[in-house]
Amino acid sequence: MDNAILRSAWEALPTLLAATPLTLGFALAAMVLGLPLGLTVALLRLFAPPPLRQVAALYVSFIRGTPLLVQIFVVYYGLPSLGLTLTPIQGGVLALTLNTAAYLSETIRAAIQSVAVGQREAAYSLGLSRAQTMTLVILPQAARVALPSLGNSLIGLVKDTSLVSVITVVELLRSAQLVIARTFEPFGPYLAAALIYWAISSLLELVQRRLEKRLTPGG
Repeated sequence: MDNAILRSAWEALPTLLAATPLTLGFALAAMVLGLPLGLTVALLRLFAPPPLRQVAALYVSFIRGTPLLVQIFVVYYGLPSLGLTLTPIQGGVLALTLNTAAYLSETIRAAIQSVAVGQREAAYSLGLSRAQTMTLVILPQAARVALPSLGNSLIGLVKDTSLVSVITVVELLRSAQLVIARTFEPFGPYLAAALIYWAISSLLELVQRRLEKRLTPGG
């Protein structure tokens, strides 16, 4: 590889590393906010009356059927016309959260459905209420089933944060673009950004594998 490319990548590294916490912050915020919302949507689709179930299904269908980039534009540029103006960070977090919640809801719903019906019947026979059965019996088992998909969602979310650069959030990708605008050398900064994304994803994958092993009986 050309020395000039390596040098430009090395010179861009401090700027990109300084923006990396914001990228991680976006991903973690969207995951932390999206998980309870996704759980709520999953429970609505499984147990709510038909009208609420249909609303939840429509939300999931809309999010899964439209590009995340369009959703970011709708939230950041569209909501002000309805009287709700958000900062770039607020708009980015909200769009990522809504997107993440829809996908997580499908993961959680499938995990809940994978728990044997006998587990629920045994809990009822012991006198547990429906809420207690869900909280103490079903969800802990579903969490073990859902863990691999949830980990993959977080890894994908880290990469999806690059899209908030279109609304001027100076995260990792936007930082690389700013360096390129100053140096007119695109390969090095983009390569450095790619390596940082790769390092983060690899680290999260390692943590995910260790959690899976710890939660596996006999692991």
